[in-house]
Amino acid sequence: MTPGKDLMKAIVLHGFGGTENLVLEKVPVPAITNEEVLVKVKSAGINPIDVKTRLGRGMYGMLKNKTPLILGWDISGIVTETGKNVTAFKNGDEVFGMVNFPGHGKAYAEYVAAPATHLALKPLTISYNEAAAASLAALTAWQALKAHAPVQKGQKVLIHAAAGGVGHYAVQIAKHYGAYTIGTASAANRNFVLSLGADEHIDYKAAPLEEQASDIDFVLDTVGGENIDHSLQVMKKGATIVSIPSGLNEAVTDKAYAKGMNGYTFKVKSNGKDMEEIANLLEKGIVKSHVSHIFPFSDMAKAHTQIETGRTRGKVVMVWQ
Repeated sequence: MTPGKDLMKAIVLHGFGGTENLVLEKVPVPAITNEEVLVKVKSAGINPIDVKTRLGRGMYGMLKNKTPLILGWDISGIVTETGKNVTAFKNGDEVFGMVNFPGHGKAYAEYVAAPATHLALKPLTISYNEAAAASLAALTAWQALKAHAPVQKGQKVLIHAAAGGVGHYAVQIAKHYGAYTIGTASAANRNFVLSLGADEHIDYKAAPLEEQASDIDFVLDTVGGENIDHSLQVMKKGATIVSIPSGLNEAVTDKAYAKGMNGYTFKVKSNGKDMEEIANLLEKGIVKSHVSHIFPFSDMAKAHTQIETGRTRGKVVMVWQ
């Protein structure tokens, strides 16, 4: 494979809209800079931000003029070429990470040019699918629980959508920190949430949150909107809520301040050092990826449709066949 000359397969987005705009094409293999490595992708994680961007929201405003526009940020694979300034990796290394977020990750491709500082070595104890899953979602959970008021032993932590991509990692990480962890999810996901290590499961459909929780020290909100208001009702004075969904969480800081609490919006950023921390947790079995759906890249439309259900347990990944 010669970067810039030989061709590879990639899923190219032709304008925002439906899944029919995701087209499998041949495009040039990317050339790498001195600080990048070329990764032959084995698996790629699919996330809600991918779907939002395809629909014209999310990252679309930033990426719409890119040609070809290739979605995706989560990869696991094998290093096939290294830039001359790269010392952390060599050809043949198995790596994983969230590439160029926020920015143009181009993960829906057979080969990805990735900054070496965005990657970590894949633990030999986990599969490529499990590694690809544990990129954006695990990194979001890790950074969100550390960024503003790091979760500590003995705190009561509430994780919303605990059966989802970010949520199922957040439960495990919060438990690792020694927190008493409560996860919200549907009744159908009760056993799954408890299997992750949660001390309690809350069925968000059974009764108002205010009737099921109290004295919370930290909330990870992955829903936004009215969920922020309900969460503030069950938090202690001085407690912290970190809200992830952009477009649905802009008022969290003011609302929390009015109640004597701390509210923050949050956006994950590529960070190889944090990926190394996650790799360590994965290698030791402290954190595990739950991959509920595996699709070939030729079925990208089906993968996006699954994400759009809003009912995915754990993660969706794609594999090259």
